[in-house]
Amino acid sequence: MAQPSLTDVDWSQIPAPADDGGAAHLKGLILPAISLRATDDNSVDLSALSGRTVVFAYPRTGEPGKIALVDDWDMIPGARGCTPQTCAFRDLFAELKAAGAAQVFGLSTQSNEYQTEMASRLHLPFPVLSDEKLAFTRALNLPTMEVAGLTLIKRLALIVDDAKITHVFYPVFPPDRNAGDVLDWLKAHPAKA
Repeated sequence: MAQPSLTDVDWSQIPAPADDGGAAHLKGLILPAISLRATDDNSVDLSALSGRTVVFAYPRTGEPGKIALVDDWDMIPGARGCTPQTCAFRDLFAELKAAGAAQVFGLSTQSNEYQTEMASRLHLPFPVLSDEKLAFTRALNLPTMEVAGLTLIKRLALIVDDAKITHVFYPVFPPDRNAGDVLDWLKAHPAKA
């Protein structure tokens, strides 16, 4: 069962992901020094950034009018919802910044070319990072899923303070609420000056 819209999703028809413990090891880790290509034509080393950084990761955004990666995409727990998650971070971007996020990034294993089209189409005010070679994903042992021969990051969000992961949102469901949950957390846990 595939829902036709990338953004208007009936979440009651989508299976929620279970907490498989795949992100339990992340809190407290120091980010590795790995450069990732961004949709703003820069390379970003998240470990070199100071202040509070929000990174939300997702399996794969869709393209309007294109068939899903696999026929049962919507039935894979945690697969559906990348575009709604990304749009929610876009819509709350100014509030996230006001609540202490020095920078916000999206992250997936999709190519930079694919992500750049999506970032332009969705008018994103933040860069999306490509971990197409899985260097960052493997270095942190991020939770992943294998679909159609591709390794995709399971949906999560990280709060990073001066290269150290201080909070992890995982699993994330429904995806369109993730940005609001992150915003609530930022307001309740101001960054140390």
